[in-house]
Amino acid sequence: MLNMRHAAVAALLALSSVAAQAEETVLRIATQVSGTVNWELTTIRERGFDRANGFVMDVQDVAAGPAAQVALQAGEVDAIVSDWLWVARQRAEGADYIFIPYSRAVGALHVPADSTAQTLADLKGGQIGIAGGPVDKSWLILRAYAQAELGMDLQAETEQVFGAPPLIFETAMSGDLAGAVNFWHFGAKMEAAGMRPLITVAEAGAALGLDPDTPLLGYVLPGALAREKPELVAGLAAASRAAKDVLASDDAAWDSLRPIMNAKSDAQFAALKAGFRAGIPAPGPVDEAAAAKMLALMAELGGEELVGDLSALPSGVFW
Repeated sequence: MLNMRHAAVAALLALSSVAAQAEETVLRIATQVSGTVNWELTTIRERGFDRANGFVMDVQDVAAGPAAQVALQAGEVDAIVSDWLWVARQRAEGADYIFIPYSRAVGALHVPADSTAQTLADLKGGQIGIAGGPVDKSWLILRAYAQAELGMDLQAETEQVFGAPPLIFETAMSGDLAGAVNFWHFGAKMEAAGMRPLITVAEAGAALGLDPDTPLLGYVLPGALAREKPELVAGLAAASRAAKDVLASDDAAWDSLRPIMNAKSDAQFAALKAGFRAGIPAPGPVDEAAAAKMLALMAELGGEELVGDLSALPSGVFW
């Protein structure tokens, strides 16, 4: 009789476990797993911050940012990481997406260690390598800064070489460029190897009156998901903040991430850790007035290729 009772209890527990698993809310996130966002996503998974906030995270690898955007638009995933300018453009064109801040990390224009350049004006006639293309947001801010502060047409008075971030990194490290504008984590590696920032994008933006605390990158989700499952969106935001709190203060957490960080030396590892921490946005809502000011500058310099017909910040961009 006792064995039968034990068997009955075990069966009930098994059924309960199956039911609980069936009720788990899965959040599908598409991202390039070799990118820096995976440091946060790995922390969320390993620390159980997703389950603690009511969902199970399913990370799907994609080749690059545009592939993630296509997956989101096709409904194949629930979330991606992109910049809010893309969200603003999508909303202006009738698509319904929202943005949860992830990072305010931006790069810099780096020059070789032995460069005599002290300002952007000293790069006149030189070759500048740029990751991200002619409408890269960092490049646009640097162009605006050069014009406003130095009276210099940075685009006309230098030669630009555009390429993928790893290519710009390798070319810069070979000494073949007068300067390089790259994504922040490649910039951190360049600094670890001895290159120095001539000016950071944050410094240039601040000189133009832009708020350096405005986060550029974030989690992007369908607005319908936020309305239908607000607790899921809130759970993602909470899990992200919990991971950031750990990474901001716990060096041991970084030791476990090192194998996926592609750090070739202790100096690179330290620079990447410091760069990520510096990019953690403050908690709280995004300052929409500051974002609108940045959008106006991006529209002026990047034009239709960057923002389409967008001229003002649409409502509902920021969650």
